[in-house]
Amino acid sequence: MTTPPSPYGAEHTDGSSVRLGALVPLTRPGWVEAGRHLLAGLDLAVREVNDAGGINGKPLDLVVRDTVADPERAAAAVDELAALGVAALAGEYHSVVARAVASRADALGVPFLCSSAVLDALTEEPTEWVARLAPAQSHGWRIYADFLLGAGRRQIAVATQPSVYWASGTRILRDHLAPRGGTVVELDTTALTPEALCDMLVDHGATALLLLVGHPEPAVPIVKAVRGDRRLAEILIGAPAGQPEFAEWTAMLGEDGTGIPFLRYLPERLGPLGERVGKELRERLGEAPSFVAFEGWDTVTVLANVLRSDGTDRAAIAETWPRVTVEGTRGPIRFSRTPGISVWQWAWTPIQVVDRDPAEPDRFRILHVG
Repeated sequence: MTTPPSPYGAEHTDGSSVRLGALVPLTRPGWVEAGRHLLAGLDLAVREVNDAGGINGKPLDLVVRDTVADPERAAAAVDELAALGVAALAGEYHSVVARAVASRADALGVPFLCSSAVLDALTEEPTEWVARLAPAQSHGWRIYADFLLGAGRRQIAVATQPSVYWASGTRILRDHLAPRGGTVVELDTTALTPEALCDMLVDHGATALLLLVGHPEPAVPIVKAVRGDRRLAEILIGAPAGQPEFAEWTAMLGEDGTGIPFLRYLPERLGPLGERVGKELRERLGEAPSFVAFEGWDTVTVLANVLRSDGTDRAAIAETWPRVTVEGTRGPIRFSRTPGISVWQWAWTPIQVVDRDPAEPDRFRILHVG
């Protein structure tokens, strides 16, 4: 598999640089807007590293490959990047794709710092080669379930599609809500039209509908159908996976896309470093940076710190995960072993439940903090 060289920076091919492989969804069916924000964060950090002298005098090169949200393509990209001599891998947004990357990186012995994917089981067995910045799904989605309970929403319907990620999310919600008086019913969007789904919500007496589906299809048509059904005027629409985070959501749905709570991995207030990086990202993106852009910046900053202190040997890099202490945009980053998680995990990045303000769609309201 070959992807054209990244427009984000020249690649050195003569061994005079330190190469970092970046895996990002940049074309459909990948979530392109998420990929664009992730790459902006990765690239900004690389440029800052190089402005500060690079990695012990050598420039840091970001070698970008588009995963297209395809696990097989992503695994092939890992092979290609390993052969190109990258010191480590970074990035990826889609959990199922990140799992393929993590498994292949583990098999080849290439360090992988996963930026944004949350699926608990990134690898089948515990590995020393992979670390992760994003919170595990079981942690974040339990916080979301607590928000639902606090809001008095106990009859939960989930609109689902076939996926390990969505199935895992449904299981986490059910396991957390059931002992606390909540119920979860699954509605298969591959078998139901948006209108038929509305009928099922009425029949089940659902007080919340969670969108465990892809964006824009079928999430956008479902939101439009529910918002247009007067029988469902009081139902809460939620999107724990974060679909409303990006501007494209508002462009497609307008007011219908507001008031839909989702998980966001930011603190209530950014510190000076986060504010400075956020300003730079805003200028680069031409819009407010999502938490995914901050994840990208933090990823490269962690890896650059490791490369400066421990060199470019892959095994040496993997050995550093438990010793990492880096100031990130959202707080101090350290990795540890967390029960049930197969990789080195930052436990935990700040987590909020937020929505877009109906009175001002570009403003986010913090509803709950984990």
